[in-house]
Amino acid sequence: MQDVKEPKADAKTAVNSALRTIETEKAGLTALEEALQNGLATPFAEAVDRIAGSTGRVIVTGIGKSGHIGTKIAATLASTGTPAFFVHSAEANHGDLGMVGSNDIILALSWSGETAELKGIVSYSRRFRIPLIALTSREHSTLGREADIVLLLPRTDEACPHGLAPTTSTLVQLALGDALAVALLEARGFTAGDFRTFHPGGSLGASLTHVRDIMHRGNDLPLVPLGTPLPAAMQVLSHKRFGCVGVTDDAGRLVGIVTDGDLARNLHRNLGELKVDDIMTCEPKTVAPHMLVGAAMGLLNEHNISALIVTEESHPVGLIHFHDLLRIGVA
Repeated sequence: MQDVKEPKADAKTAVNSALRTIETEKAGLTALEEALQNGLATPFAEAVDRIAGSTGRVIVTGIGKSGHIGTKIAATLASTGTPAFFVHSAEANHGDLGMVGSNDIILALSWSGETAELKGIVSYSRRFRIPLIALTSREHSTLGREADIVLLLPRTDEACPHGLAPTTSTLVQLALGDALAVALLEARGFTAGDFRTFHPGGSLGASLTHVRDIMHRGNDLPLVPLGTPLPAAMQVLSHKRFGCVGVTDDAGRLVGIVTDGDLARNLHRNLGELKVDDIMTCEPKTVAPHMLVGAAMGLLNEHNISALIVTEESHPVGLIHFHDLLRIGVA
């Protein structure tokens, strides 16, 4: 057995530091979970209900580390079906308040609830009766007192050994923001198809394409009926170039498949005397037209195959090949 080398002293110190950080931040998430099972449950549900019923946007605001977290929360909301954008608290005091409409809802982040730069946007919300949701750790702070809904965060230790650098606090803010976005997603019935609308680029957008959007159809399908002599099936396999031939019964239902691998495994036999029935794989793996290509890719990987026949009520209507997934950027 190979000896396991102990990390060097400096490396061990760094790893121990990392473990302490993770442990401290885990405690913060546990505290947030407990809060959501108790006093935070009602205002959280009210926030979801208020935002879901709004005809406007969610204006997320904050400054410093809370501002960075707010930017991420706004992006997550927007990408999951809740119109939202971030307004920097300081910039709001210099003209950006014009971005806030009368039908909007403001979500303000401040751990202390006393951030001076928030004064302008908080006053604006009160003056024009724009709903204000506070995400803070101090219920009786200036922000907490002014807000219509207070999402009160548990006050837990920062991972910073000096208790100064925002670490656990920002993680808890982000986690509650994610929870809010997902709860709204579910409340709106936001689907994977909707998600693709907002994520058309890259491998994520590609994986949210449906099989029917890229499958081969009609005369491109390599199909032969039961009883077809194997040499004839091999001609179809060679001509269509998908590495497989689907086998159908008299009713047009898919009952088997012959692949390059099946032929290779039977080279010791006289292939000229065989029919597809003799070597085909019965009940081949298939997919439905509405399946996401990301899931189809998972099937190809799981079963170590290169193509899937697309069926509706057992009838072949298409074929999707590994190369198709490469072409659109999924693989």
